[in-house]
Amino acid sequence: MSGGALGIEIVLVFFLPLFLLHRYGHFRKQHPLVLFGTLLSWYLCFLIVFILPLDVSTVLLSLRRMTCAAVSFNYSTPKVCHKPWSYIPDGILPVFWRVVYWTSQCLTWLLLPFMQSYASSGGFSIPGKIKTALIENAIYYGTYLVIFCSLLIYLAAHPQWQLTWQGLQTISIAAANTWGLFLLVLLLGYGLVEIPCLYWNSSRHGYLLAKTYFKAAKLSKEKSDAEENMDDAMEEVANVNESIGYGHPLRISIDTILRKCPMEIQEKMVRPNTEDSEEESTQRTYPSKRSLVKLHKQVICAGQRHSQTQVQWAILLEEAFHLEDVCKNETNTSHQFVHSFLSSQPPGWLGKYLYTPTIEWYWECVLRQWCYRMLALLLSLLSVAVVWSECTFFSTHPVLSLFAIFIQLAESDYNYLYIEMACFLTILFLCVCVYSTVFRIRVFNYYYLVPHHQTDAYSLLFSGMLFCRLTPPLCLNFLGLIHMDASISHQQRIETAYTTIMGSMRLLSFIADGFYIYYPMLIVLLCIATYCSLGTRCLNLLGFPQYISQSDDLTSELVEEGRELIRRVTVFQGWRERYGEQRNVRRSRNGYSELKDNDSPSDNSDSEYDVYDHHFQQT
Repeated sequence: MSGGALGIEIVLVFFLPLFLLHRYGHFRKQHPLVLFGTLLSWYLCFLIVFILPLDVSTVLLSLRRMTCAAVSFNYSTPKVCHKPWSYIPDGILPVFWRVVYWTSQCLTWLLLPFMQSYASSGGFSIPGKIKTALIENAIYYGTYLVIFCSLLIYLAAHPQWQLTWQGLQTISIAAANTWGLFLLVLLLGYGLVEIPCLYWNSSRHGYLLAKTYFKAAKLSKEKSDAEENMDDAMEEVANVNESIGYGHPLRISIDTILRKCPMEIQEKMVRPNTEDSEEESTQRTYPSKRSLVKLHKQVICAGQRHSQTQVQWAILLEEAFHLEDVCKNETNTSHQFVHSFLSSQPPGWLGKYLYTPTIEWYWECVLRQWCYRMLALLLSLLSVAVVWSECTFFSTHPVLSLFAIFIQLAESDYNYLYIEMACFLTILFLCVCVYSTVFRIRVFNYYYLVPHHQTDAYSLLFSGMLFCRLTPPLCLNFLGLIHMDASISHQQRIETAYTTIMGSMRLLSFIADGFYIYYPMLIVLLCIATYCSLGTRCLNLLGFPQYISQSDDLTSELVEEGRELIRRVTVFQGWRERYGEQRNVRRSRNGYSELKDNDSPSDNSDSEYDVYDHHFQQT
């Protein structure tokens, strides 16, 4: 099957970034260029991860073919070497890696930063947004230009190094990989500890419920702040809308800002289509074009943040209700899961016939916690293996890296399927530790990936930049773990096509023999710091509340506050299910307009429902 495995993976891998983009982005509201840039950057990075195991098996096949040729020459008997199903013909992978690598690097260092500034700009025209993007990226590109020129001066000072076009490519790749490796070790050290702890804590319902209360208290404050920012932005828009008439040149900019406001706000701000008199126009003070650009950006950010907090609040409420139901059902002797509130959607055939209340009770109250604990233990063993291998992968005699031992054992039997699966699972675990941190990290409100189509364009493009910068050094680090990178292991053997595209790092010996080997050892300190929650405690000291344990005073206060918020919403939810049907019947008879103006509360249930409805909206 000549190149069949490569073609199949190229097609199938495309659906993974497409699914993630559908989960975090919005295909209808966001600009097509933003979606295309993010999708392409994610797709190229996932291609590197999924195709690299095939590259490793291709190298081992080449070694076996050389062995077969030597045996046939010595014994004059032809020895047949069967090609595996994943065989890739010679010459395909080098071209493939060049296209994928350099496209991803052009995206992360040139196009995506420009698109990021363009998407977050408050300009009203394409030339205005391009101008803003160029100004914002001038400092960004200038910094890397200074670093690159410094490396050129360093190399020019050593006569034994002759600068060629291949050497310049190697310097560029080394600089990009060094920057990526610096961030990679930080994210990997966090993920190796956090992911096993995450699954272990997911088996503790009491811990999850307390943390959900903590999140509810924090998110309630964020939601209130987002609503205040939205109100301030809408008030400023209303003032500007009143000051500029339809005959003014800036009216087009005001209409552009109004289209970014909620629909109910747009309806309230509709002005009569009349031009201002000459006397009125001379008395009014008009805003400048720069202030309107700033207001446009403020409205976009406020609307996006308001929508994010509303969706997150609804999701958090569902999670809190479910966890409370789990805690209540743990003492249920009938072994049937009982929900406190009715679902808004009717159950499908899967939930009706397979996922019955009895099966749901055994899964939620018994089996789930044990499955999560076993998975946490397995992930912990993998994390320990990665940490050990990161600290010992430079040792080739004896071989101390566990992953190198596994690959060499499979290499002796030429079990290509085992080699590809072992490589894939190893690099997959490394990617999960790194990429999950990218998806979970939050830099104030500037970078934050929010599911349910709530991620803004700036965060999507920034995640694409991080993926493109982290994936190449991650793959090189993986090849070092299995001793397939000759510049680190110093072994004379056939290299993978991916390594040949990276160039010989021996041109910069202080990086190949120093930074690439000894810097990953810091992962031990990062794992210890993550396990002891040093970063979380530092954020608490700086005024950013983080969940540590209920013994902490600040954490316990926020947990109690969140419990009270959920209790209030629970009361409202109960009243809505109890009296919502009667209320809907009256509304269908009288009509919403008549109910608003003429209908008076005839009983206490209706008025109490309105009280809880208003209280829920305020909460």
